[in-house]
Amino acid sequence: MTSSHWLLILVLAIAAFAIRVTGLLAGNRIKASRHVWMLDDLPGLIIVSLIAASLAGEPLHMWMAAAAALGVAIATNHVIATMCLGVAAFVGLSLILG
Repeated sequence: MTSSHWLLILVLAIAAFAIRVTGLLAGNRIKASRHVWMLDDLPGLIIVSLIAASLAGEPLHMWMAAAAALGVAIATNHVIATMCLGVAAFVGLSLILG
């Protein structure tokens, strides 16, 4: 490898470290502020935003399977049951609706 490759690796390593340190410092500042409630809700918000972005532009049977999975999640609060029933709903609806 050339020196430019090593320089790129070094710069990317420093950038990755800086991102982690910045996140740690920001998290500590939020923990000490009145906005600490955001850290409690953040994992759920991230999951919801990922699911919403994934569902955008999907056919109706995908939305129906997601609604079934949501119903199971609310009723049972069990991750494995939610995943299994969501997949089963998707497969069943895909076979029925095409």
